[in-house]
Amino acid sequence: MLRAASLRVTRPRLAVLQAVHSHQHADTESIIRVVREDLGEVSHQAVYDVLRALHSSGLVRRIQPTGSVARYEARVGDNHHHVVCRSCGAIADVDCAVGSAPCLTASDDSGFMIDEAEVVYWGRCPDCSSTDPERMSRV
Repeated sequence: MLRAASLRVTRPRLAVLQAVHSHQHADTESIIRVVREDLGEVSHQAVYDVLRALHSSGLVRRIQPTGSVARYEARVGDNHHHVVCRSCGAIADVDCAVGSAPCLTASDDSGFMIDEAEVVYWGRCPDCSSTDPERMSRV
């Protein structure tokens, strides 16, 4: 994957790419912890640099729901969306509702050539909604 994206294959890049693939929607600190379990000592800056290179090359997607730190995922190129739990912050992927990326058809595109849409659904995950059913009835 790295070579196909014209990136040199290095141990930090392999470790970060593997961490993103195995921990979807992980934040940078979580990725650093996983990489350090694999490689030992690696600097924060090295991981940030690798994430930036992977994102720029299209190998990972960077998302940042409102009120959250940046998170990374390996699912790229399909214009999927996300659902975020208001209580615990859990994030899950959501495919487009109907057909092939219908969200790319804006009611008024203002002349833009739209190629991506970011839709974030907000609510409560099953765990959080089952632990406080009265709170859900007030929402």
